[in-house]
Amino acid sequence: MTNQNNNIPTLLISTVGKKLGVSVETIRLYERKGLILTYKTKGNQRFFSRADIERIKCIRIAINEHKISIEGIRHMQALIPCWEHTRCTMKQREGCPAYHRMKAGCWTYNHKQNGCSGDDCRNCKVYIFSGDCKNIKSLIHNRTASKRRIPRGKKL
Repeated sequence: MTNQNNNIPTLLISTVGKKLGVSVETIRLYERKGLILTYKTKGNQRFFSRADIERIKCIRIAINEHKISIEGIRHMQALIPCWEHTRCTMKQREGCPAYHRMKAGCWTYNHKQNGCSGDDCRNCKVYIFSGDCKNIKSLIHNRTASKRRIPRGKKL
């Protein structure tokens, strides 16, 4: 199965809830808090992809195994320097709320005049990688490591 097929929304919210042992209301909470972007029909029916299921699994691991709260997850997602991954100019960054605020992932803000305005955040690599428990650390770490290099011979 290709990665493209993983992003096709084919599963109802009730099916996802049963599959993961999570209530529908919990999944809706994750959506309201900006942890997950759902596919909605005009009638507001929610559909999920296999990638969405993996994202919810990652959220559940963070909450249940690592004891990270929803607000903690939101803050971690806010630490991802999306402007570096989307190659926004400094001028675009200055007008972007995700650059100035540390409350949630960049996909929760209204992007107007930046490099990704008009794009579907569900297809953005920042959103996609942030839902993979294995990648989120490197998305944050690459930013911090490049900003504060330890001089040779120095120890922490």
